[in-house]
Amino acid sequence: MILAIDIGNTNIVIGCIEDDQILFVERLYTDVKKSELEYAISIKNVLEIYGADRKQIKGGIISSVVPPVTNTIRNAAAKVIEKDMLVVGPGVKTGLDIRIDNPAQLGPDLAVGAAAGIEEYGSPLIIIDMGTATTFTVVNEKRQVIGGMILPGVGVALDSLISRTSQLPKISLEPPKKFIGSNTVDCMKSGVLYGNASCIDGMIGRIREELGVSPKVVATGGMAKHIIPCCREEIQMDDALLLKGLNLIYKKN
Repeated sequence: MILAIDIGNTNIVIGCIEDDQILFVERLYTDVKKSELEYAISIKNVLEIYGADRKQIKGGIISSVVPPVTNTIRNAAAKVIEKDMLVVGPGVKTGLDIRIDNPAQLGPDLAVGAAAGIEEYGSPLIIIDMGTATTFTVVNEKRQVIGGMILPGVGVALDSLISRTSQLPKISLEPPKKFIGSNTVDCMKSGVLYGNASCIDGMIGRIREELGVSPKVVATGGMAKHIIPCCREEIQMDDALLLKGLNLIYKKN
């Protein structure tokens, strides 16, 4: 069994994997102010809640897009499982054929998602990760990572809308009663949910045109469950995609 941790700007995804099976997926809030001990307690509590025996964990792996937190969580996890944690970065084998201008600029989260996506779903493929940012990673028919797109995440856009307007309230992200809202809250819900869904549908269409083929599409990330059901394109949801990628990379190294 291994411990896999993906550190994002908003959430930290934690899971244990045994014989390629994801035993659980859990999320913690990313807090740069937390100490090593505080994170160690949080990780220990998650393992205990899901009945994962720390003595059975033979190692661990981390991907991170939050450098100030990486070493803190690396040391915290090592305290809990009493094993070193591998961190995805330079020198770590991913098995990817990266064909962007500067392959070193491909974020660890995108590399991990691409590794899992290609293994699980084949190519050509579009991987959508909906977190603090919404990212698209495009893999061509030759299983090469050729690039993608980055746009503001759903939560970031919504927070900006609320903070910069004096009369718009905070809202939850349930679908409105109907597409054309008849009150402020339903208008906002429709705009956020269907606006982002239409954006994703449109981006997939443009990628398809440029590739000249119809790729499979997989989505992951904390916001995917809110937006993807509103999309018209066929999109596979995979909440554990990054943990699957971490498992693959751990085995390669």
